This record gives sequence, structure tokens and C-alpha cells, in this order.
Amino acid sequence: MPAPKPSTFTGRYSVFAIAREAMRLHTGWKRAWASPEPRKKYQIVIVGAGGHGLATAYYLGRNFGITDIAVIEKGWLGGGNTGRNTTIIRSNYLQDPSAAIYNKALQLYENLSQDLNYNIMFSPRGLLMLAQTEHEVRGYKRTAYANQLQGVATEWISPKRIKDMLPIINIEGPRYPVLGGLYQERGGTARHDAVAWGYARACSAMGMHIIQNCEVTGIETANGQVAAVNTARGRIECDKLALVVAGHSSVLAEMAGFRLPIESLALQALVSEPIKPCCDLVIMANTVHGYLSQSDKGEMVIGGGTDGFNNYTQRGSWHHVEETVRALVETFPMLSRLKMLRQWGGIVDMTGDRSPILSATPVGNIFVNCGWGTGGFKAIPGSGWAMAELIAKGQPGPLAAEFGLNRFAEGRFIDESVAAGVAH
Repeated sequence: MPAPKPSTFTGRYSVFAIAREAMRLHTGWKRAWASPEPRKKYQIVIVGAGGHGLATAYYLGRNFGITDIAVIEKGWLGGGNTGRNTTIIRSNYLQDPSAAIYNKALQLYENLSQDLNYNIMFSPRGLLMLAQTEHEVRGYKRTAYANQLQGVATEWISPKRIKDMLPIINIEGPRYPVLGGLYQERGGTARHDAVAWGYARACSAMGMHIIQNCEVTGIETANGQVAAVNTARGRIECDKLALVVAGHSSVLAEMAGFRLPIESLALQALVSEPIKPCCDLVIMANTVHGYLSQSDKGEMVIGGGTDGFNNYTQRGSWHHVEETVRALVETFPMLSRLKMLRQWGGIVDMTGDRSPILSATPVGNIFVNCGWGTGGFKAIPGSGWAMAELIAKGQPGPLAAEFGLNRFAEGRFIDESVAAGVAH
């Protein structure tokens, strides 16, 4: 006789639930979300159980009452870029469409733990982008002025204030002295795994199916419309299909018969051994191309640039360790005394203008959410909100309207690389 399947926890997490479980040695906790067998058909199938895919499903249920949804994932939930990033959250982008969707995401992040009844460990510790050349000074002041018009709270601050906020910094570096910085007090970090887990639990509670180890092997179309997806766990029919798979978006698009203007590259990061608290900000040093924060466990979380060639690897490489750490050591000399604890890579999907794609496609009722590049984690709630509206209505709302595929044919780019100085 097969063993009974463990049930899921459908109540609310609270201090009372913790106290109750403590009294019975925590034997009453159940799985946070179910692992059902796939049905033959769903109204909507979302490929990709990372933050963006799960957020899309959640807001389809919450905002539009659509719950006949399967979120399918080739590996484990949150095992892609959602669990392989440096958890930076900010909204101080230059272009109006970018600022709007990232600010929506930040607003949702600020209340997401309460909304999901799941602690995502959101930490609005503040985010500082260092200006270390005169060009960056002009660029960041321009962004600060643009943010004022957009209603995004940022400010330009002096080197002295930076030193007061961050004593470990060397503001008089011989090559790249710190000339000031663009500061967003509301920026910060969150626990990347918890974001995926919180959305997954909420989706499962609404009756949606989250199906792991379910790789897509083909996409069927009929009369110019999506008909079904073929997976490692069988054929699944659907009325609408959303592709939310980051670096593998072009692979699935090819299965459906169209192409996407993206390229896939590995973005690498590393963490140091844990040390005492010394950095309570998120720091981005774009001239030397490195960014830095300290985790709740005391590790220094360090990231840099992408590989210079297309690839699908999820491993780190020594040349990036050398380039990124060498760049940061001059500005943060204390890093030179730390040991590296671990390193990893994620597959990012880069568009030509370094802005995302949230769009219908040439195949009817297939929608795509990709192209977030190195800035995907910070956008998760806003991306899901906008994508849900696009799928439910068949037309983009205000947040997604400018991010359609047609902008590449029309030359209507949303430049967030050269113009903004950084795309992270």
C-alpha cells in the first residue's frame, strides 16, 4: 500500500502557530505547497517556477480570479536565476517605463511578507551607486533629476556623507576616487528563496498546480494558436501559454516557431566567509564593475559582470573572481583579507537595449516574459503584476505597454545600459 501523501499547510503563519508547534516539538508542520500530478488540460500554463513565473500566477489569481493554472518547472522550484542572484532591490532607473515597473515592484516588495503571510526577509537598508568618474557624476545627477520627475525617491550625496555612512570605504582611491553617489533609501535586499517559496505557497493555497521536474520538450500549435505543451511528464493542453524561463527563453520560443532578440550569458557572484557587521548598505561601483552587500549571516555578497561569450553554464570561473575582487579591493581594502566561501553563476537573458520583454508573440495566446538580464530579481512583483494583466486581458496594461516585442522592429528602444550607466 503506497504511503499517504503529506498534506499542505493551509493556515496562517503567526507567532501563535510557532508557539503551538514548539509545544509539540514542531511535529505539526506540513508542506508549504502541494506537488500534484499534472492534469490533461489547464486554462493557463506558465513555464518557469521561478520568481517571475510564480508571481504571474499569484497575481492572475489575486487580481483576476483565474486559478486554473499550472506552473511547470524543469528542475526544482526557484532553482534557476531566482536562487542564483545577489538579491539587490532598487527602482532608481533612468527611463520612465523602467522606473515605473521597478517602482511598482519595490512598492509590492515593501508589503510582500504581509501579503503572502510569509517572511521574505525584505531589508530596506538603502542602496548606494558610487560615482568614481566625472562622467558618472553627470550621469547619476541626471538620473536623480529624472527620478524626481518620476516620483522615485533618490538623492545625490557627497563623498563625506558616503564615508560617514560606510566607514570601510576608501574614498580617495588613486585610480578611482569616490566623487559622490546616487542614494535610494528605500532600496535594499530580500531573501531570494523566500520570495519564490512565499509565492508558491500562496498559489498552491488558491488551488493552482506547481509541477516540478517537468521539462518542456515541445510546443504544439494549431491554426496559429497554442494547443498544448509536451513535457517530460506528458502532454498538457492549455488555452494560454506563458514562457517565463529567463536564459532559456529563446530555446522555448524556437519550439513555438518564433525567434527572440536575446542572448544568454552567465552572470557570476561569490560570497566571502562570514564576518562581523561592517556594511549595512548595498553598494554598486560601476566604474570598476563590482557590487557588494553583507548578508544576514555575515557573508560579503559580491557580484560583477557577465561572461563575454554566450553560454548556459551555472558555474563560476576564476577569471571573474580575479577581475571583480581586484576591482573592489581598491575601494574596499578590507576585502583583501577575506577568504572566498562559495561561487556560482546564473543564466541571464540580455536584450539589445538591456530592458525586458513582456509581450504577446507571433503565435496566438503565447506570451513571453524575458530579457530582464542582470536586474530580474528586483522586478519580480512588478513583473508578475504586469504579466498577469497582459495574460488575463490579452492586451498590455500601462506597466507592460512599452516592453513589447514590436519595439525592436520600430527602433523604439528603452536604453538602460549606456544611458543609465548600469543595468544591474
